[in-house]
Amino acid sequence: MSRSPYLSSAPSVSVIMVKVMLALVPAIAAYVWVFGAGILVMLALASVTALASEALILKLRKRPIKPFLMDGSALLTAWLLALSLPPLAPWWLVVVGTFFAIVIAKQLYGGLGYNPFNPAMVGYAVLLISFPVIMTHWPAPLELAQAKFSFANQLEYVFGTTNGLSLDAVSMATPLDYLKTQLTLHHSVQEITTAPQFGLLGAKGGELVVGAYLLGGLYLLQQRLITWHLPTAFLSVLALMAGAFYLVDATHFAHPLFHLFTGASMLGAFFIITDPVSGPTTPKGKLVFSAGIAVLTYLIRVYGGYPDGVAFSVLLMNMCVPLIDAWTQPRVFGHKK
Repeated sequence: MSRSPYLSSAPSVSVIMVKVMLALVPAIAAYVWVFGAGILVMLALASVTALASEALILKLRKRPIKPFLMDGSALLTAWLLALSLPPLAPWWLVVVGTFFAIVIAKQLYGGLGYNPFNPAMVGYAVLLISFPVIMTHWPAPLELAQAKFSFANQLEYVFGTTNGLSLDAVSMATPLDYLKTQLTLHHSVQEITTAPQFGLLGAKGGELVVGAYLLGGLYLLQQRLITWHLPTAFLSVLALMAGAFYLVDATHFAHPLFHLFTGASMLGAFFIITDPVSGPTTPKGKLVFSAGIAVLTYLIRVYGGYPDGVAFSVLLMNMCVPLIDAWTQPRVFGHKK
């Protein structure tokens, strides 16, 4: 037996960030397979913008640039934001969102470890509120697009050089958006889900992307980079709420699996709400935090003005983290309370 102390060295920040980005690779590959390689352009634009923005603000703050750029946190924020945006969005949209996420939501509060809000979700929320029409132009899966849509065509849309190809020919409403719109027209869920963009569980083609996020999340759990509390509580409460409403009225409320395999549910469960900086630190607090996000997400999806509610739910619960941490602190050994 080796001699004491029996202490294991914790992984560095850069190692953690690299492993999280590695966990996103299956989803990126699935994204390319289902929607085309345009997502790679968005990832590249977001990455360059994040590194340049972080370097600029660090220089203005007179902080060392290389150590902070090398920790990978800016790149991870860029990837999460890019994966949340429509791949057909114009180039300036991802640049503006990434700049806001890095400079305002992260560095303005002091950098990594000091930001009270999830930077990627701040960037996404700002873009969704400021440019709601552009943020709804999601591409149809390649197999459902009305026109041939090559990588060159996607580049044309991103950089604003389209030559006569209508956006309507290659885009369609997301299942969450289509479901909400059709319900207001007094159609039943059973009628609505026969539309071509619906698959067995969620979005046609998008189910593969969601499954890849789940695979990446299981890798993070296996590597012990995240704990089970956050994703389990979030997915369980979301499924329970959807199940309760579905049992009451299956005509107007989608089944639980639809909510789990559609939108940003899996991305949020394993990669967004697990942010260790903007989330709670206690085990009980993590359960409360993620359960609150699930409740708000479902209510926004069903009754709110936006199809998906993960980003706004995360930001709202980020505000509650200090209170949650104070309320859920474990009892100090040797004290009754």
